[in-house]
Amino acid sequence: MTTDIWVLGGYQSDFARNLHREGMGVDALTDEVVRGTLADAGIDATAVQTVHVGNAFGELFTGQAHLGAMPATVCDALVGVPAGRHEAACASGGVATRAAVADLTAGFYDVALVVGVELERTVPGQQAADHLGAAAWVGHEGRPGSVVWADMFDQVADEYDRRYGIDDVHLRRIGEVNLANAKDNPNAQTRDWHVPDLSGPAGADDDVNPVVEGRLRRYDCSQITDGGAGLVLVSDAWRREHPDVRPIARIAGWGHRTAGLPLEPKFAASKDDPYVMPHVRDAFADALDRAAATLDDLDALETHDCFTPSEYMAIDHIGLTAPGESWKAVESGEIERGGRLPVNPGGGLIGGGHPVGASGVRMVLDAARQVSGSAGDHQVDGARRVGTLNIGGSTATTVTFVVESADRG
Repeated sequence: MTTDIWVLGGYQSDFARNLHREGMGVDALTDEVVRGTLADAGIDATAVQTVHVGNAFGELFTGQAHLGAMPATVCDALVGVPAGRHEAACASGGVATRAAVADLTAGFYDVALVVGVELERTVPGQQAADHLGAAAWVGHEGRPGSVVWADMFDQVADEYDRRYGIDDVHLRRIGEVNLANAKDNPNAQTRDWHVPDLSGPAGADDDVNPVVEGRLRRYDCSQITDGGAGLVLVSDAWRREHPDVRPIARIAGWGHRTAGLPLEPKFAASKDDPYVMPHVRDAFADALDRAAATLDDLDALETHDCFTPSEYMAIDHIGLTAPGESWKAVESGEIERGGRLPVNPGGGLIGGGHPVGASGVRMVLDAARQVSGSAGDHQVDGARRVGTLNIGGSTATTVTFVVESADRG
């Protein structure tokens, strides 16, 4: 990166709330996120020079499109500020953040507001699953009546099984760790859930932990979630002009890869590669390279656990274990708080919630809070550098960041 990008602050809504039941629309959610983000960053809306909105499924869940214009709709001071919406399925927030970083790095602007919003609890569960299935290759994959993405990531687990073998107990443990971490997160969707001992017989009990698709059960899955998250990012130039303002973090590196929509061709393309999704590994390696860091320099990881197999994949793809040996990091406790590389210390998507367009923004915000020592009860002791890995679809879009303590800059 040719310039440093700084995080001034950010905001996350309470992902446990059912905003549709509260009578809130995407306008009210956007208003909450914009105001909360600017307040936390300590700047006025008049200072914002560009706005990037992450949203994946606004038209399907709410009927509202053109969400790039929503911040200016709810905040008069943003009228006239260039803004746009970014859609990349579950990586929409990551792409929005990446676009803001690009604007600042290029010197086009010095202050960017990033907003990720999604309302998903506006329709019944199966209809929600169908809406989310629009991020697959429609008409070419996905079984009618199935939970499309549970089916897709069940296939990812099956691919690991074919190549290396996989024990479902390790998937159950990933879910158990993230759900336990969420109990310490005041914004987590599942913080008040009673979760059974998934490592014991309950983990495979069809009544306690019912099958969703294939080998994936209820606690292997992230939830249908309403929520939003925001960030204020500023350039070096802005920071030099405001020496008394202290950022909470620095974005030190990023990576971005895009593959085709369908899942099966990805498996076919990687059949001779040790990694199931080598483009995901490349995206993460890019972020480390731009940050002049190695995996050993990271103190935690925020990764995309839409389902337990996506985190299982992340573990070996970032290099925490050799290919196909993610189970070793799960079994040894390396991914737990206090382990070698705590993963999703605030609960991730399974425990924390997954409002699709907001998740990539929330990951960067949580990383920034970790490195600034402001993560509260889910703080990783001594965290100074945290990676993020945000995926959309069946890894069709992958966006990664390395977020560092502001002191490093």
